[in-house]
Amino acid sequence: MTNAGATTFTNTWRFLDHSTLGLNFNALQSFAYDDTLCASAGQSDQVSTLRSWVHHDTIVLGTQDSRLPHINDGINYLKGFGYNVIVRNSGGLAVVLDEGVLNLSLIMKEDKGISIHAGYDLMFDLIREIFAPYQMKIEAYEIVGSYCPGSYDLSIDGRKFAGISQRRIRGGVAVQIYLCLTGSGSTRAEVIREFYHRAVQGAQVKFEYPRIQPETMASLSELLDAELTVQNVLLRTLQTMQQQGARLTNATLSADEMSRYEQNYIRVTERNNRCLHTM
Repeated sequence: MTNAGATTFTNTWRFLDHSTLGLNFNALQSFAYDDTLCASAGQSDQVSTLRSWVHHDTIVLGTQDSRLPHINDGINYLKGFGYNVIVRNSGGLAVVLDEGVLNLSLIMKEDKGISIHAGYDLMFDLIREIFAPYQMKIEAYEIVGSYCPGSYDLSIDGRKFAGISQRRIRGGVAVQIYLCLTGSGSTRAEVIREFYHRAVQGAQVKFEYPRIQPETMASLSELLDAELTVQNVLLRTLQTMQQQGARLTNATLSADEMSRYEQNYIRVTERNNRCLHTM
């Protein structure tokens, strides 16, 4: 990992593209993949991975969301619009994933001598470099009124288009970002605002859930007034990493990794089912 403003990728990176797997690719599989790759990275300095992923019409809830007082009403609302609903195996709150949202994971060995912020800065610098040709200032700070707010919300002119998170497991770290590339950011935010309205219904809750203001969110296509696609942004990501020194190789999971992935998928699925069934 690096300090802010000095993004470099000086080693070999495996590239796993899960952006075109379609409707049968469940978001729980993505969490199982990243946990598997984290464990691999923790075992070797040489196994860093870039993984791209897209999921169709999915709402990913946080564990805290799953404990809202009227959560079943909120989930029924989402399912009524055709969304698949899952509970993630890490922190964070509700987010929308669909065909216009590109997710990227940078997975590498954890350096305990470097602060946790370095992982966020690595992704932040990469995103700024990818979109530098548009000459728009991208900033990282919490956007109040957005869904899943955090200190590494990425925005242009105060409107959020992305959020960065980290997951650490067995000596590896996955720095993950969702990039709202196309469609309406405010429409996605409206969906999550109504979810919270129905899941809370004015009752007292044990955490500060976001009071969403849809106008605080937008897609990059809206903000840049540009024709973007998942594939052209992904190509630009690969080119940018190579320009920063990365040696990229297309890869699949090894036999050992596939075995660990299958175990992780069972684990995250069972956890998801427990969360949903206890509502």
